[in-house]
Amino acid sequence: MSLRRQLLIVSLLLLSLPWAGCQFAREMEVALREGKERSLQATADAVAAVLRDRPDLIYPNPDRITSAEELRPSIYATPLNEPIFVDGYDDGWEEVNTPQLFSEYGDPALSVSYQAVTRRGKLYLLFKIVDSEVVYHNPGLSREPNGDRLKLRTWKNGRRQDYVIATAAPGKVRAQYDSPIHPGTDAGRIRGQWQDSEQGYTLELEIPLSDTGDRLGFSVINVNGKEGEAINPLGNISLDETAAPPWLIYTPEALQKVIAPFGQPGRQLQVSDNRHWLVADHRAANGAVERRSDGKGQTFWLLRLLYRSMLSEDDSQTRAPTAEFGKTAGDEIDQAMLGSTAIHRYIDADYASRTILASASPVYNQEKVVGAVSIRESSEAYLSLTDQAFSRIFGYSLAAICIGVIGLLGYASILSWRIGALSKAASKVVHDDGYMLNNFPRSRVADEIGELSRSYADLLDKLHQYNDYLRTLSQKLSHELRTPIAVIQTSLENLETSSEQNVENKVYLTRAREGLTRLGKILNAMSEASGLEDSIRGNNKVSVDLRPFLEELYGAYTTLYSDHKIFLECTIDQAMTLAAPELLAQALDKFMDNATSFCPASGKVIIRLREIEDDWLVEVINEGPLLPDEMQSQLFNSMVSMREKSTEVVRLGLGLHIAQLIAAYHGARIDIRNLDDGSGVCSSLSLKKETLSD
Repeated sequence: MSLRRQLLIVSLLLLSLPWAGCQFAREMEVALREGKERSLQATADAVAAVLRDRPDLIYPNPDRITSAEELRPSIYATPLNEPIFVDGYDDGWEEVNTPQLFSEYGDPALSVSYQAVTRRGKLYLLFKIVDSEVVYHNPGLSREPNGDRLKLRTWKNGRRQDYVIATAAPGKVRAQYDSPIHPGTDAGRIRGQWQDSEQGYTLELEIPLSDTGDRLGFSVINVNGKEGEAINPLGNISLDETAAPPWLIYTPEALQKVIAPFGQPGRQLQVSDNRHWLVADHRAANGAVERRSDGKGQTFWLLRLLYRSMLSEDDSQTRAPTAEFGKTAGDEIDQAMLGSTAIHRYIDADYASRTILASASPVYNQEKVVGAVSIRESSEAYLSLTDQAFSRIFGYSLAAICIGVIGLLGYASILSWRIGALSKAASKVVHDDGYMLNNFPRSRVADEIGELSRSYADLLDKLHQYNDYLRTLSQKLSHELRTPIAVIQTSLENLETSSEQNVENKVYLTRAREGLTRLGKILNAMSEASGLEDSIRGNNKVSVDLRPFLEELYGAYTTLYSDHKIFLECTIDQAMTLAAPELLAQALDKFMDNATSFCPASGKVIIRLREIEDDWLVEVINEGPLLPDEMQSQLFNSMVSMREKSTEVVRLGLGLHIAQLIAAYHGARIDIRNLDDGSGVCSSLSLKKETLSD
């Protein structure tokens, strides 16, 4: 792997910067969340302390504290800030929940849906009655209402008040007493509008809250026009019961004023009674927090999404509970009703990527829990505060990574270039023929690579001097040894011609002659090694027919190597190539010299010529020992020999090296390999075919 890639991999460690930034952001989010939880709990405790021993703020009617669970549907009135125009239409009621009741007396066309809101001491009711046939009051039949009508029941001072609303035609209506015995209240204060609709009729009413006694029941009486007497009552009370009607649940204005100062942007402050009825709900305007949470702030949406996903956790979170209309739900409220404070975190039902922090505290009255204060706040309220901080951290980390990667890549490129230049210079110091050039550059940079370059230069200078000495050593030895050899040879010749010789002197003369011959061969071999490159470059290439060329060499080899069985295998009539015959013969001489050296006496040596695609393949195959695997890559190096040290033949290890130089001069391929059957070794020389032009 290159140095540049290694440093690129090392630069990946810079990814620890955004990881550390993410960990910092996560820790910061945890700290902010814990701070928010404490703040929510402190606010809930403060509101609960204000409401302590003041049950009238939660329960306008104190009897509701100890009342039994109501089985009949209670009317829940939502507080409303905008004015309501009582005109018999549902304009302005779109956001108000609409419970619905259906007839149980076999008339599938009869149903009633009702809505209730409060504003400035008034209760507003909207009834939508689905009736296939609307029967209006007929004053000619009786003074008492005799058509379709609505019956209302309130409760004051422990007594019930029944009112009836009927009309002879659509328009304004006022309530009247349902019986001549009444507590002296003014029924005319209950007024409204009756309007026809496509499916029946709509009745919108306005009632003073003080007249309800915090209880309210209703029953829609449907008259069958054909039978006249048959009626189908439908509502949350029955006509014949005498018990108090169900409770009217609404938000007291005094309670709303008490909790209003505790409201903060982005928080939802709620007060629940002991039946989980929501008696107060305060939400302050979110302002800038709301704008940021809607994605209109300065933080890029992709960074905000990355930040939210990084902070997302799956530690036993559940979705925010969905409560029945008019009631509150949640584990923290359940625990507050049991008398303990609690904090829970939920996944927002509307936004899966957000969480909701919820805190609740119990409200006591005479050491008894009469309600609960709960505060909820979306995580967006505090996460939006860290969006810009995270974006800055992300930007700084990204810039640091880019700068670091670019710096490391640049530094790696410089190092790679310097090391590559050093390697290239080192590879060019030694020529293919082994000659060392004295041109290795010395770096002036004061670092490890520069020091390595200077050390290499010093080492190569010493090697160059030593190589020059070795190159001239053969010439020096040849020059210095030829004169004494000539003197010895002359002296031996004089001794041989002398008449005074005995047997012992002849033995000494023979040994001296053999030693002199050996010294001559050594000098010739050294001269051959010294002038090898010059002799190769001085030959010219000519057209050679390999068949007669090999036949001629074969005749010479059979005589020269008479101790071995020499064979020539050539079935090709003509094999033309472009070569220097003397050099080619010299290379084959080296092949034959090696083959006969390793081939046992009377062993076979085969000279073979084959055609392989665009090449002529000349092979010399000999029987004998195989080449060691570890030596096959070194056979063509100079000064390498595998022969026994005790041989008397002069070997300097240059034979195959010379053959390789000759092959390179001809653009040929040379190879030595063991035979597949393990019987011997094959030396081959691949020569290009000569292309003949017309």
